Amino acid sequence: MAVSGFEGFEKRLEIHFSGDDPAALGLRQLDFPSLEKILHAVQCTVVSAVGNAHFDSYVLSESSLFVYPTKIVIKTCGTTQLLKSVRPFIDHGISLGLTLLGCRYTRGSFIFPLAQPYPHTSFKNEVIYLEANLPKNLTHKKATTMNSKSNHKWHVFTAFVDGPPVDLSVDDSYTVEICMTELDPTLARNFFRYASFECVGSSRDGNILEVLKRVVRIFGPGKLSVSTTAGPGVRNRMWRGMARAVEPLGMRLTSSGAREFPNAGSIVFQTFVADRK
Repeated sequence: MAVSGFEGFEKRLEIHFSGDDPAALGLRQLDFPSLEKILHAVQCTVVSAVGNAHFDSYVLSESSLFVYPTKIVIKTCGTTQLLKSVRPFIDHGISLGLTLLGCRYTRGSFIFPLAQPYPHTSFKNEVIYLEANLPKNLTHKKATTMNSKSNHKWHVFTAFVDGPPVDLSVDDSYTVEICMTELDPTLARNFFRYASFECVGSSRDGNILEVLKRVVRIFGPGKLSVSTTAGPGVRNRMWRGMARAVEPLGMRLTSSGAREFPNAGSIVFQTFVADRK
C-alpha cells in the first residue's frame, strides 16, 4: 500500500445483530479460517489478537476489528476495502442463528481520495455498494454528508430494521470519533501529521472530556474534528461539554451540526481550530 493511503480519518463499519440467548458467544464463535477469508476479501490480515470476557480484538494490517457477541466493528485509516466485509459478516451472523438489526458506516473526508480503491472512490459509490449488499428488510435508511466550515466533512450511512433504536437503549451511551490534523511540529515530532482515536462510554462520567483535553495538550492540533454518536439523552450534553473542554486550551469551535438517523440515534459533528499566534 502506498504511504499516501494512510488517512487521518478512519473508515468505520458497525454491524448489529440480536440473539435469543444474551449470554451466548454469538459472533465470537466465528472460526479463524472464516475470519481470515473475510479479511482476505478486504485485503488485510490479522497481526495479533486478544480477548476478554466481553469481546475479541484484532490488530489488522492497516485496520482494527472488534467482535462482540452481537456486534462487529471494523475500521481502518488505510486503503482496506472495508465495505467488502459487509455481506460475508452478515451471512456468517445469520448462519450462527443471529438476526440482523442493521449497520452504520461513517468516515471523514479523505486526505488522499485518489489512493482509495473501489467502492471507496466516492461516498456515492459507497452508498450504492452498501445498498446492493444489504438485505431488503433494513428499511430505515439514511445517507448524509455533514458539512463544516473547514474542508472536513463527515459522511454517514445507516440502515436498520423497524423497531427501537439499536444499542442505544441506554440514554447516556455514546461513541466518539476524534481526528486531529496540523499537529504542533514540536509536540508531535515523534508522530505523524495527524492522529485519530475512538472512545465508547457513558456520559455518567466525564472521562471522555478529560481524555479529549489530554490529547489536545499532547498533540497540539491545528484542527480538531469530533463526531459523537449518541442516544436521545446525550446529544446536547455531549456537544456542549466538548466545546467547554477544549476552548480553554485555545481551540475555537468553528462549526457544529446534528442529524437524526432512523432507529440509529443521532450524530453531532463539531470542528475546532487552534487560535495559534
